[in-house]
Formats: sequence, C-alpha cells, structure tokens
Amino acid sequence: MPLFFRAPGADSTLLDLLEEYGRTIQRSTLLLRDLIRDYPEQGGLVRDLVLCEQEGDRIAHDIIHRLSRHTNGHPTHPFEIDDGYRLATALDDIVDDAEAAADMFSVYQVEAATDQANQLADILVACGEQLALALRALRTGSDLSPFLVEIHRLENDGDRISRDAIASLFEIGVDPLFVIRWKDIYAALESAIDACETVAHHLEGIVLKRRR
Repeated sequence: MPLFFRAPGADSTLLDLLEEYGRTIQRSTLLLRDLIRDYPEQGGLVRDLVLCEQEGDRIAHDIIHRLSRHTNGHPTHPFEIDDGYRLATALDDIVDDAEAAADMFSVYQVEAATDQANQLADILVACGEQLALALRALRTGSDLSPFLVEIHRLENDGDRISRDAIASLFEIGVDPLFVIRWKDIYAALESAIDACETVAHHLEGIVLKRRR
C-alpha cells in the first residue's frame, strides 16, 4: 500500500507543478556544483543559476495561484492549502539559497573553491536528487519515505562538514579576510541543504495527514 494515497479527483496539475519544481531544484544544484568545482572557469554559470531562480519563482507563483482557486468546479487539492503554501515557499528557498551561494563567489572574488565547499555542493546535489524523486513519488502516489530519510541523513553529513570547515578557518595564521569569505559561503551552502530538509519535513507532515 502506498504511503501517500492520492484522492480521486485530486488536482493533477498542482502535483505536476510540484514535480516540475523538483526538476528545477535538481538543475540548480547541479549548476552550483559545476560552478564550484571549476571556479572561476565556470563563473558564467552564475547567470544560469539566476535564470533557474527565476523559473523557480514562476513555478512557485503557479503553485500558489493553483492553491488559491476555489474547489467548486475545480479538482480538489491533494493536501491542505496552508501545507501546500508552506511547501511551495520552502521549495523556493532552496533555489534562492543556491543562487545566493553562487553569487558570493563573484562578490568575494574567490580564486578557487575549497575541498569542503566541493563536499557541501556534492551533498546539496544529492539532496536535490532525492527531493526530485520524492516530488515525483508525491505525484504518482508512491512511497516517499526512502527519499525523505536519505535527505535527513545527507543533512546530518552536511552539518558535520560545515562544522569542520568553519573550525578549520580559525586555525592560527589564517587570513581574516579568508575566514570571513569562506564562513559566509559555507553558511550559504549549509542553508540550502537545510532548506532541503525543511521541504522533507513538510512532505512528511502532508503524508501523515493523508494517512489519517
């Protein structure tokens, strides 16, 4: 029996939009990873991330507009309106945070990425992949739990790497400007990973309500 049961007559367009947002998140995290992995040679990807962020805004607007429609004469919502709104805004935070992290590389005139930045970017890509799979499962009525559990595990790994990365910045002899620059970048990357876990929490709440 699927963990998430989609009621007959549920708004399939809304679920399609959520799955589309999952693909947008996946693309934005991949772009950020590629930018970090080969910066500054791939600095032009910042523009692609801006376009991704704009696309995310468009989908979030469409989701919220869809939620605001009255149910009379329209398909029923697959979940409560306030849950859908929180989910849409949380999804938007991921793409916003990814774009903000990318922008910091040019603002701070980074010469090359650190190993820890690459590790955090890899974790963010993995989170984006799991979210895309979870949102696809939401549309099809499949079990979301394996993807959500993996997101929580990845977020814990991200916390550990971020803590170690920030601790390493305060070693004796490190340039204070280097510390400021990378502390902000690590925080932005961790914020994007945390935003993925926030989406996972919202999805868990939606699933629990549907099971009741």
